Amino acid sequence: MKPPSPAIGRSDLAILLFILLLAAALRIAGLNSPLWYDEIWTVDTHIRLPWGDMMREYSMNHHYFFSMKAKLFSQIFGEESWVYRFPAVVFGVGIVAAIWWLTKEVANTWIAHVSALLVALSYHQVWFSQNARGYTELAFWSMLGLILFLRGARNPTMGIWLAFGLTAAAAVFTHLTGAFFFVALGFVWLISLVTGFGREAPLTREWMLQPLIGVALALVLTFLAYLPILPSVLNTMGEISATSSVDKMQVYQNPIWTMFEGVRTAIGNTGPLTVIVAVAGLVTIAFGALGTHTKQPLFFVTIAMHIVVTLVILMSLDMRIWPRFFFVDIGPVIVLVVVGCGYGAGLVARLFRRPQISRPLFIAGVLVMVAVSMFLVQRNYDAPKQNLAGAFAFVEETRGPSERVYAINPGGPVFESHFDADWKTIGDAEGYAKAMEQPGPVALVVLFPNRMLRVIPRLGTDADKELELERTFAGTLGDGHVLIYRRK
Repeated sequence: MKPPSPAIGRSDLAILLFILLLAAALRIAGLNSPLWYDEIWTVDTHIRLPWGDMMREYSMNHHYFFSMKAKLFSQIFGEESWVYRFPAVVFGVGIVAAIWWLTKEVANTWIAHVSALLVALSYHQVWFSQNARGYTELAFWSMLGLILFLRGARNPTMGIWLAFGLTAAAAVFTHLTGAFFFVALGFVWLISLVTGFGREAPLTREWMLQPLIGVALALVLTFLAYLPILPSVLNTMGEISATSSVDKMQVYQNPIWTMFEGVRTAIGNTGPLTVIVAVAGLVTIAFGALGTHTKQPLFFVTIAMHIVVTLVILMSLDMRIWPRFFFVDIGPVIVLVVVGCGYGAGLVARLFRRPQISRPLFIAGVLVMVAVSMFLVQRNYDAPKQNLAGAFAFVEETRGPSERVYAINPGGPVFESHFDADWKTIGDAEGYAKAMEQPGPVALVVLFPNRMLRVIPRLGTDADKELELERTFAGTLGDGHVLIYRRK
């Protein structure tokens, strides 16, 4: 392995500062748009609780460490959408800085600038940075942990591994799935221990014991953090597979769907182009793995291991394989793509025996990626994630005196709890049949329409006959449109 990149200069710091300011601007724009379903449940059932009640029970919907920060901000600045989301913005910008730092460890400063810029412009990164949930915080702690892991594997010190333990605890306290990434790092460490792969430092007592001390610190802190709700955690884990097994959307448990859904949400519904982009991306990532191997062979192995570990755990528990479980991998994958672009440019130059075209080809590739990213990131601002506030206002403004209103969604009474609406909530076919048996005008507010049309097949039949689609509120969330139907 080669030594780390040389110290950064003022011009590098100036470029990084510009990228961070750009990232902040992109994440602040439109930050006060209406909250979507999961954000509302987070606010209503967790953030608004008294401090002493926030650790009373466990829910997979709660991101505990993040919610504490969101609550603190709301007490200082008030209960606005942007306030609940602001911690996500902070960590979202922090991810850009962390990726820059990480890329310096596995490549060079120029690659670090490009990678950080693409992360700043990333559609998914901006989307989750404007989400009042803990995914950007989870990714930030994971990237910091990866940096410390790579440094500790190369030049172990007690300080590095204690800091590693703190970041691991912070990630897992943000959400239990944060453990997946650090379990993956543990497997990579074991591989390096047994085979010597990627291990530059000699196999000493310190090399073996210091990581274990860091892990022990993480385990103790995580146990103490979750101790008040440990029985609830265990009970929730036991119920996960039961709820997933009866889910009408079994496709959500298919990793192939997960991969294409991630690509689709980034580039839109492009049909066959989605497959082409996915294949081209995999080839470029493979080039990136080759390109980073010389300086830091553990980098690609770590990312691949996290994906494998996450899939194995989710599939063994029959859990839904949401693309967001792999959000932490977006930054490192972008690094691999940038390195792969340079590696591919070098291959082409050698193939044609014209080494002078390598750099222009790489620059051209970078410009294309930046241009595409600038085009795609604008989709974040086309609509709210899910416009429940707009749907509520529209229905109430146009509601007749005797009209009954039903919200059709897979969860609880979100409109009743958050908007203080006198609506009823329908979540299954039986409830829908009973509601529609009653005479009189009806308004139906359908959330997650693709899912609910499967759960309630009659809804689709009625939509073609007696129901009139009055309004569609667009959303950038997958299946995030809100449909307003009426029966006169």
